[in-house]
Amino acid sequence: MKRSIALGLAAVAVLAVAPAAASTAAAQPGPQFGPCPQDVATPYPQLRCATIDVPLDHANPGGEQVQLLISKLPARNPQARRGALLVNPGGPGGPGVDFAGTLSELVPQQVRDSYDLIGFDTRNTAHSTPISCADPATHWANPLPDPDSPTAREINWRRAEAYADGCAQRAGKYLPHLNTPTNARDMDLIRAALGEQKISFLGYSYGTYLGAVYGQLFPQRVDRMVLDSSVNPDTSEIWYGNNLAQDVAAQQRLDHFFGWVARHDRVFHLGTDQRAVKAAWEGVQAELRRVPRGPLGPSELIEISFNALYGESDWQPLAQGLADFRLRGDDRGLAAMVKPKDALAENGNAIYNAVECADAPWPTRRAEWERDSRRMAVEHPFAAWFNSWTVAPCRTWQAPRQQPAKITGEGLPPVLMFNSEHDVATPYAGAVEMHHSLPSSVLVTERDAGKHGVWALSGNAEADRIGADYLVGGLLPPEDVAIPGHPEPDPSAPDTRSSRTYDLR
Repeated sequence: MKRSIALGLAAVAVLAVAPAAASTAAAQPGPQFGPCPQDVATPYPQLRCATIDVPLDHANPGGEQVQLLISKLPARNPQARRGALLVNPGGPGGPGVDFAGTLSELVPQQVRDSYDLIGFDTRNTAHSTPISCADPATHWANPLPDPDSPTAREINWRRAEAYADGCAQRAGKYLPHLNTPTNARDMDLIRAALGEQKISFLGYSYGTYLGAVYGQLFPQRVDRMVLDSSVNPDTSEIWYGNNLAQDVAAQQRLDHFFGWVARHDRVFHLGTDQRAVKAAWEGVQAELRRVPRGPLGPSELIEISFNALYGESDWQPLAQGLADFRLRGDDRGLAAMVKPKDALAENGNAIYNAVECADAPWPTRRAEWERDSRRMAVEHPFAAWFNSWTVAPCRTWQAPRQQPAKITGEGLPPVLMFNSEHDVATPYAGAVEMHHSLPSSVLVTERDAGKHGVWALSGNAEADRIGADYLVGGLLPPEDVAIPGHPEPDPSAPDTRSSRTYDLR
């Protein structure tokens, strides 16, 4: 899960199955795989891609269609092939087509032998009939307004309202159908197009909620399912509560980062205890509030710090950038970490808001948002306001909201779950709730770690073994298990950024 007044609060039944759409897809010829778009083919030439059509509205399967792009990497050992493993990197709004290529280099070899890896860009994402809600060159011009400043509050509210208006104007016909149940039904049409009676699924972050909803809609279509870094599926937490929970986890994880920097004071020279390093970070923030440095302002410092908490592989460049700025007045390292808000990033933000805004009711009163942000900021000030502004367009979203259904896991086969203990994007309590909601699940906890994305992405050999044993042989731990966390980076080593890791965003 990343960091973004309904005209009618029409409660759509989340779990109403649309069998007509599935049967229509089943009768169609299979997808014709060929070369992938250049931006996918260049890093992952082994992938093959195809398009399939899905109904804009699953209640009208014969009506207007939306095109999805899917990718495929066939199982390396046809004799050992078990089936298709659909993969989703989260978001909502994370491109999935190239994620299959990323995973092909990270998953255990026996999994590559046994499964076709199938990536897909969810509807209106990346290569799948993409939408946008704003001109990135103007709406996302850096530096952004200070998220914590009371004097900038009115500016931030106007930006959020303008973004919601832009979505309605630029993508209005798609918004009623941009939600998790629709994405899950699209997944089942991908399954049918591939000619598979059942699919296996690997979902990270938002992908865990997508998998849970798919399993609720189509439990008979699930072979094996891995949910890694789980969203809290409680109906009262989707999505407003989940975003508030991130504020607490982010503050705690930032303190862990400060402690790590302090333990390596011989490298960074920002202080030998957590409080000293925190003071250095706050000093940089205060300076940026006085005088932004090009694209780098107070909002951008929060964003790059928040993103670095997703995986320890980003800790060293952030710490070095802070040291360069604080001790030498050199802002180049931090400025280089500010990611440009290009068309792809804008599309991701549009989908992030569209799906979350439509999946559940949101508060419509500014006073309620500000009350909760102020409350969070008392003890967890790091990202309380910043995180609220990322989803503030949901306050005035101009599309129907759904009532999220209760996830029960009824009829699902055994499910394997992973979560790190200090995950900032999907806090551990949410994984526990997802585990309780899926009675057939087993939860593997990575202790003393905070990587967002454990299996195949963190370099934890024990986690990788457990996941491979399950996907290939159907073997699960007999009960929930806690495993040691992967090692923290060593900034004194020649290269601390492991090619074995991948940071979800």
